[in-house]
Amino acid sequence: MRRLIVTLMLAGTAISIASAAPEKPEHGDARPFDRELMELRGTLESAELVALITDPDLAEISGIAASRRHPGLFWVHNDSGDSAHLFAIDQHGQRQAELTLQGIRNTDWEDIASFQYKGQNYLMVADTGDNGGVRHELSLQAIVEPTALGDTQSPVAWTIRFRWPDGPRDCEAMTVDAEEGYVYLVSKKRIPAELWRVPLAPSESVRIAEEVTTLGGIAQPSPLDLQLNPVYGRYRSQITGADLSPDRSRLVVLNYRGVYVYQRNADGSWPKGPVPPLQSLELPWVPQAEAIGFDPDGHSVWVSSERLPAPLLRLPLDPH
Repeated sequence: MRRLIVTLMLAGTAISIASAAPEKPEHGDARPFDRELMELRGTLESAELVALITDPDLAEISGIAASRRHPGLFWVHNDSGDSAHLFAIDQHGQRQAELTLQGIRNTDWEDIASFQYKGQNYLMVADTGDNGGVRHELSLQAIVEPTALGDTQSPVAWTIRFRWPDGPRDCEAMTVDAEEGYVYLVSKKRIPAELWRVPLAPSESVRIAEEVTTLGGIAQPSPLDLQLNPVYGRYRSQITGADLSPDRSRLVVLNYRGVYVYQRNADGSWPKGPVPPLQSLELPWVPQAEAIGFDPDGHSVWVSSERLPAPLLRLPLDPH
């Protein structure tokens, strides 16, 4: 994995980051996002700390997706324990809208995607978290993206119910390829990570997920990870988010230590696994990084975290 060097800047001024220790996460990092650990762990060159999110209603951001209707805004959501809400935030980390989804609950929301389908802009929420390996049926919720900002309510356009063919597994990473007509999912704890898909179209039946390939080259916990965090360091390789590039050619996946970019074949198919990453980027010591999404230009990705203050990071990708 390429080693990177960092200067975190906001509005041209270096930020000193300090906070009280957050409450203990399930499988992430028990330490706050602070400069001392950041410098010890390794930092980001040519990456940008665009904002720090401090809104107490956004304390567990588990997914982020760039809005298709509202340039410069992102849709985010919290992890399990929150009600069925989506939030629109700007690039300053400020909330611009709250969308309440009617008729569903947040069992364990883990990711969000934005996509266009049959001429309409949608958001997709993945209710797929299963740390205990006990959920035999999972769901994906499609919602029409609001045309106007503000606090409002919305029904679900359709629900995709699905299950894994060989029993429960944890999954925190999801993205949509509307042109191909599939929702893609990445397993969290399997080595190598598995890439699955289910059809995007509405259906009354419970879908059976189809395995597509496996994703290789994901670094496992290092001795430094285990030294700095003896309790949670062993979880740093687990996949917590994913997104597909606007041109559909690249898949990015996130874990607690980095970002991995995978290239599709020229015909849109996926290579046989384990697929090696086209590029890998190491994160600074971000506590429980679980949200990643492509910028609309396809040249960079945005990353955020479940712990406040949550950094909103932009990472440029290599040209392809």
